[in-house]
Amino acid sequence: MTARHDLDAAGITDPALRASYQRCRRLNAQHGRTFYLATLLLPPQKRPYVHALYGFARYADDIVDDTSGTVAERAEQFARWSDDFLVDLDWDATSDPTTRAVLDTAARWSIPASYFADFLASMRLDLTVTSYPTYDALCGYMWGSAAVIGLQMLPILGRADETISADELEPHAIDLGLAFQMTNFLRDVGEDLLRGRVYLPQEDLDTFGVTVDRLRCGLVDEPIRNLLAFEIDRARSLYRRAEQGVRLVHPTSRDCLRTAITLYAGILDEIERADYNVFAHRVSVPGLTRARLGLSGGLAAWRSRRAEPDPDRPRPGPATPTSTA
Repeated sequence: MTARHDLDAAGITDPALRASYQRCRRLNAQHGRTFYLATLLLPPQKRPYVHALYGFARYADDIVDDTSGTVAERAEQFARWSDDFLVDLDWDATSDPTTRAVLDTAARWSIPASYFADFLASMRLDLTVTSYPTYDALCGYMWGSAAVIGLQMLPILGRADETISADELEPHAIDLGLAFQMTNFLRDVGEDLLRGRVYLPQEDLDTFGVTVDRLRCGLVDEPIRNLLAFEIDRARSLYRRAEQGVRLVHPTSRDCLRTAITLYAGILDEIERADYNVFAHRVSVPGLTRARLGLSGGLAAWRSRRAEPDPDRPRPGPATPTSTA
């Protein structure tokens, strides 16, 4: 399926808007291969909106992680861009070729502006905060960096039926966002150290006798194995709770979620297979495994769409809270 087909299915006709959605799709395909593969299992009319959310998040992350300027220069650039975005979001209009698609997505699906504000607040922390003392403190960061993204997705994924309430659905979306984020933290320990950041809680490092200097050495020893094993167990418990919510979303969205969960949780398995060596290279699920899961998920998704077709615009999700955690 082509990007053009997906945009046609979603009823997106404006040329400038289509170009923005295609830009976000390319960002998703280039930088989020695992997530991108899962999005292909959604009905075509849903995919552009998910690409827009990913493209926006990636664009913001790239500004923060750009090492070509000083921290002060990046902070100024990010503040200017994020402030402009929030104004554009309020006015539902922008000239930015990347954020045009996400503004359209937010308007179509009534996604609360506070979710975007919370996301940007967490991205801003990456400019100055290099570590988190406790898991609770880390969860404060992950509310904006991951949990709200799960909540943004809910209206696009749709509900199984009108009886599903926000109180039932949202905790699972939050847990899934946190699980994905924790998996990324574990996979990227080495890369994050190069940026001067440690996303594993300091209280956990202390518990297992691991120092930041020890992590920087890049040598996997028993204390580091024990630390990573503990964090992997924490991530898997989040996945288990998140999986209970898959049945609550629209049937045509379930195979996307199941495949995403399997692929991301598979990264944890690969870390174990690599004897917890997250320093030498980025651990990933083998390409053949991704292809097999994509094919099986694609067949299941096709059957779901035939059994229960999705309307052109899926029912909006339940009302969602606008306060931060």
